[in-house]
Amino acid sequence: MLVLDNVHKSFRHNQLMIHVLKGIDLVVQQAESLSITGASGAGKSTLLNIMGALEPPSKGMVRYENRSVSDMNERELCKLRNQDIGFVFQFHHLLPEFNALENTLIPALIARIPKRKATEMARDILAKVGLEGRINHRVGELSGGEQQRVAIARALIMRPKLLLADEPTGNLDMVTGEAIIDLLRQLNRDAGLTVVIVTHNLKLANKMSRQMELVDGRIHLER
Repeated sequence: MLVLDNVHKSFRHNQLMIHVLKGIDLVVQQAESLSITGASGAGKSTLLNIMGALEPPSKGMVRYENRSVSDMNERELCKLRNQDIGFVFQFHHLLPEFNALENTLIPALIARIPKRKATEMARDILAKVGLEGRINHRVGELSGGEQQRVAIARALIMRPKLLLADEPTGNLDMVTGEAIIDLLRQLNRDAGLTVVIVTHNLKLANKMSRQMELVDGRIHLER
């Protein structure tokens, strides 16, 4: 599904060139679950952003379903990010003035799906993540775990093939965090969703079918 070939990423900070990723070779198979661990500053989030076509590599190639991402035009990239890839972040970025249903259906509206159909899709995916009884509650009325479930529902409403999650349990207590990871595993198992998570929590990382560790911008360990 996704191939990274000799991917490098560098940033210029003041007069210094900072090399974040230093030659990443990685293949993500369809319907697998992969965790990426590593210390702060190892390049995990940068790697995930490149995998999701949110930013380009400085060097190397990223291929999604055998097509180079660099060959895609802006319209194709927007469609890829809206429909094929779902994103879940540590800070869920929900809109506080909207309720769970309204937050969830935003990607469908962006894709110009009629509001009635988008609402049906949002209700369906919220039920799948166990929030059918909370759809009319605003963000501030939801617990941290419920807010993250809304973020997952929003990421899944377009039925993406790939879900990328950056520290999805970082703001949650251990019990709630494990419930979120179990939900992702269930979606991977039952719906064939390909899941890649970045986390610093080794216990949660080990629940994925494959684990990878980043050290100083390189793959140090893979199992």
